[in-house]
Amino acid sequence: MAVIHHTTLTPTKPELLAAWLPSRPWYRGGDGAPRLVRAGGFRLDDPAGEVGVEFVIVRDTSGAEPVVYLAPLTYRGAPLDGAEHALVGTLEHGVLGRRWVYDACHDPVFAAQVPALVEGRVRAQAQSVSHTPDDDVVRAYRGTGPLAAGFGSAVVTDHRDRTELTAADGSVLRVRRVLSPGAGPGSGAPAGDAGAVGEVEASWEEPDGGRERGVLVTVRTAPPAS
Repeated sequence: MAVIHHTTLTPTKPELLAAWLPSRPWYRGGDGAPRLVRAGGFRLDDPAGEVGVEFVIVRDTSGAEPVVYLAPLTYRGAPLDGAEHALVGTLEHGVLGRRWVYDACHDPVFAAQVPALVEGRVRAQAQSVSHTPDDDVVRAYRGTGPLAAGFGSAVVTDHRDRTELTAADGSVLRVRRVLSPGAGPGSGAPAGDAGAVGEVEASWEEPDGGRERGVLVTVRTAPPAS
């Protein structure tokens, strides 16, 4: 399990995301810069222990109505070949030194670990505490076989409210970018994801200190060959 270092980050993650979010097609803000507040998230372990994988949930209060975004990130000690287009930026870590931060949807470690989370082969880890599973994160899988192993080479497409990773066999891993409360593993596939065979649900903090829950990720497998 990953060790969480409580140290300085320059720039901070909200600062890094504030510079990157306006370039995304799913950003809902106005002309001004985003005003981001951390609202939740969790981590996944890299089996090789080299790459940090974090689901980051932030709230943007710059517009007329607050918007909650999901921005999964990966942290690497060296650039990821061929992923220049997915670079969010670099930061200086007080213990680990320079880290290259990527939109995780374009990182093969993320693409391998999220299906494993959906299937229950790995557990979500606490965002800020070492060696501690995050029991707030709930997953469900209703498929009959293992998920596609090809998400690492999937075609990644950004949409108005989500990012989709489409594997060669037609399976789709959908990452919701704009979060809202909604049905999750307890009630089957959420609205708008007809045909989903698995999902991941978690909660995030509201401005009044309460918490909302919603679906972060869904998986749809390819239809069987005729």
